Amino acid sequence: MSDLRVLLHAPTAEALTRARRNARNLQHARPAAEVLIIANGGAVAAALAEPDASDDRLRLCRNSLAAQGLDNPHGIAEVEAAVVTLAEYQRDGWAYIRA
Repeated sequence: MSDLRVLLHAPTAEALTRARRNARNLQHARPAAEVLIIANGGAVAAALAEPDASDDRLRLCRNSLAAQGLDNPHGIAEVEAAVVTLAEYQRDGWAYIRA
């Protein structure tokens, strides 16, 4: 396990683009790092509209899916609520970066 654990928070489509790029750059620079992208708000629709190779690190907020009436046909991993997930991971020592 790496000692570098990073949460990239993507609440908008533009932030998702940055988070995906940040995740690739971080994994290239520190291959052992653990990286997760937590998407909520507008980033959820953007993630569904444009799948990416980094989506194995992506977690979609179920609250955002429901609020926008969206389905997850690609089977991207989901979390109950982005706000809870972000808080719990930070409590466990993960570094938070808003993309």
